[in-house]
Formats: sequence, C-alpha cells, structure tokens
Amino acid sequence: MTDRFDPDAAAQPGSGLFGLPHDPVAAGVRLLGVPFDATTSYRKGTALGPAAILAASHQVDLYDPWQTTWPGADGRPWRAGLSLEIDDEIARWNAEASPLAQAIIDRGGELGGDAQLARGLARVDELGERVNQRVLEWTGDVLDEGRLPGIVGGDHASPFGAIQAAALRKPGLGVLHFDAHADLRDAYEGFRWSHASIFHNVLEHLPAVARVLSVGLRDVGEREAARLADPASRVRAVYDHEWAAWRARGADLAARARELVAELPDAVWISFDIDGLEPGLCPNTGTPVPGGLRWEEAMLWLDALAHSNKRVVGFDLCEVSPGEGADPEVDSWDAMVGARLLYRLAGLALARRG
Repeated sequence: MTDRFDPDAAAQPGSGLFGLPHDPVAAGVRLLGVPFDATTSYRKGTALGPAAILAASHQVDLYDPWQTTWPGADGRPWRAGLSLEIDDEIARWNAEASPLAQAIIDRGGELGGDAQLARGLARVDELGERVNQRVLEWTGDVLDEGRLPGIVGGDHASPFGAIQAAALRKPGLGVLHFDAHADLRDAYEGFRWSHASIFHNVLEHLPAVARVLSVGLRDVGEREAARLADPASRVRAVYDHEWAAWRARGADLAARARELVAELPDAVWISFDIDGLEPGLCPNTGTPVPGGLRWEEAMLWLDALAHSNKRVVGFDLCEVSPGEGADPEVDSWDAMVGARLLYRLAGLALARRG
C-alpha cells in the first residue's frame, strides 16, 4: 500500500478512512464504527458519528510533525494501515431500540407500571447486550490477530465490549478516560447499558480492569462523586475545576499529566468521550457542558502517555455527532475535530502498542 499510495494527494471518491485504501485485512489499526445511540438522554445524533468522521477524515493531512516528537513514531501512522468498518447490523439494532428508548426517556425513566414500556426497556437492554457481544467478539479477534483495535461510537456505551476484550487479555488493565461526565450511574433512566453507565458497568462487571483515570469531569451526580472520593473504588477523578485552577496558577500542566499517567497500570485502554473537550470543539455532541479541555491541553495528556512506559492496548472515540438529522456525508466541525483526534489516537496506539 505504501508504494502505491500518495499521502499528499486528494482523497479519492469511495476511499476509506483518511483516504486510505479500505482494506481491513492489511490494516495495522482496525476501527469498528458502532452507530448506536438509543439511550442518549439529551440530543441524538452520535449514531451518525462514524460516517461523519469517515467523511471528514478525507480532509486530514497525513503527515503530523507533532507525532515525530514521540518515541517510536515518525508522524506517518497511515503507513501501518488504518481501516474503518461501520457495522450496519448495529445500525439496524439502533433503529429498533431508539423509539423504544425514547418513550422511556420521555417519562424520565419512570415506567409507572406500564407493561408496554417495561417490554420496551427489556428489548433495549437486550439489544445493548447484542452490541456488547458484537464489539467484544470483534475486538477479541483484532487483538488475537496482533493488531490494534479502535471503536468509533456512537454513544459512550459503545466500547464496553472492547474494554472487556482487552481486560480479558491484559488483566490489570488501566483505562485513561476523557469525559465531562463520570458515567458511573447505575442503569440511568432504567437502561442497564446506558451511555451514562459505562464505567459503573466496567467497575462492576470487569474486575480485570484495575484502574480508571477520568479526566475533565465537570457534570457529576452526588452518588458518583461519593464513589469517586472512595479510595477503594478503582477510579481516580481529575475534575475540570482542578485542572482549571492549575492552569490559572500557571502550573506545569504537562508535568501534572505525566505524574497522573504514571499512576496507571502498564497496559492502558484510552476511552475518549469528545465532550471531555470544551464545547466549542464539539457543539453537537449529545450532552455538551461548559468548561473542558482545550485542544492543546488534551494533547498534553496524549503526549504524556506517548512519553511514558505504558503500553496502549486499544482505544475508543465516542459521542462525536454532526447533529441530529444531519447528513453525515457533509463535513461537520465536530467530525473534523473527531477525525483529527482519531488520527492522533491511532498514532499514539501505534507508538505505544502493547
């Protein structure tokens, strides 16, 4: 592929992610698009994220000078091969689950003894379990092939099966989690596999995950905060107000990120909810929150991991949305940001692969 492909040429119509030849068989980094956002509790649209990122990726320049500063990287992650496979069956499951979930969301998760809503809830949970199983099997296959997996959501429930597959193969796994939300709610609005519950589910059901470091949190429930404050909870929070205070005092943010990354286990999964960034970078995401990481600050965290002794097992990027009802083939600002972040996540995973 590297002999035939010109990285400086315009992306060709019908080409794959970043304009590369779409060949999952040869790709060193395989990405699965998970177009599922049935339990999104505020604004829909993240199911369109994978297709929107694919379209926007054709405008990304493939030489990244910043990545040349990382050990083991040459600024050209495209040479390893990157492919994106969007799962059409998951899209069909989302189409079935979304109206069932919306009827429950409209009631604030209160079923009120309504048998039809109860059946709808059971079906949404069942379809969520199917998504988890599909993602688990796909990720396990990619890891067993010796390649790097990435999940492109969809809402933040999308990568549960991927984290499970990684933890099964790397017991003691750490997760570096970027998000405005802790996602520690137990079955939010009644949905077992809610986007707001992924790290509750990780901590409850995946004992092989040893540590979660959550960065950028600024919209947190009371019970979530209590769990975050519990030293035995296996999760450490870096609240946005803490980060902003360090910034205001002129602290060395890069050094702080390096110190916190050093506390993670040797094997790391990166889970990046785009709303961990400031809303100007993701205005159409499902649940935007004021504050958040500036672009260059998010890059400090990736840089800290790139210069650490940690090994990246895989990654996910979730909650990128072009806006509910938008045409994902039309480039959106959110998808432009998401595509560039995805390229850097892939490059980081290749530089620190484990």
